[in-house]
Amino acid sequence: MDSVGVILLVEDNKKILEANRWILEQRGHRVLCAETLAEARAFFLVESPDVAVLDIMLPDGDGISFLKELRATYSIPVLFLTSMVEQEDIIKGLRAGSNDYITKPYKIDEFCARVEAALKWEQSRREQLPRKIVKGPFALDLLSNQATLNGHMLDLTATEFKLLYLCIQNEGKIMDFDHIYESIWQRPMGDDRNAVQAAVKRFRQKMEPAGYDIYAVRGKGYIFEKA
Repeated sequence: MDSVGVILLVEDNKKILEANRWILEQRGHRVLCAETLAEARAFFLVESPDVAVLDIMLPDGDGISFLKELRATYSIPVLFLTSMVEQEDIIKGLRAGSNDYITKPYKIDEFCARVEAALKWEQSRREQLPRKIVKGPFALDLLSNQATLNGHMLDLTATEFKLLYLCIQNEGKIMDFDHIYESIWQRPMGDDRNAVQAAVKRFRQKMEPAGYDIYAVRGKGYIFEKA
């Protein structure tokens, strides 16, 4: 094992949570532990996990719905670790966007191997990305998801950062709804055009003081340029 990282475990069975935490820490990883979805959400506000391992049945919701929520903002590998072992459950979990599906009971060595394979994939993906992109007054750090305008930090959510990245790559060009949605949420838009409109509305409010705007082009999409 040559890759170490930050792993978030979301599991309401304390014995399983502590056992997995202990073995992963023994292998050099930093482990974050959440027993509820509320605790997991709180971690994502202040931490940057490399991999998340989710139970499906949790006290305040289900892991599949939470995964769909995560996929709206984050692209890290997510593995399910669950006692739901029916074939239809596995298919549902994979179709929801998980990178792997591990059923309980499980062998600890296989668990570690699957988590570390996902970690290695994520670290390889990040290494292939350019660290920084500078265009005009904007500078984007693609690893920390932080952006500056003329040297001043912009207060952007993860979704808004992705939208800014897309905008500066296509400044002055029309970006259609599907392209915006798929670039940010990494899945087909379907009937979810409202998500694009809501994201653009919030993003526009943050760009106006900077002298930039993202304009609607009726029936086509949006265009980003100086106001």
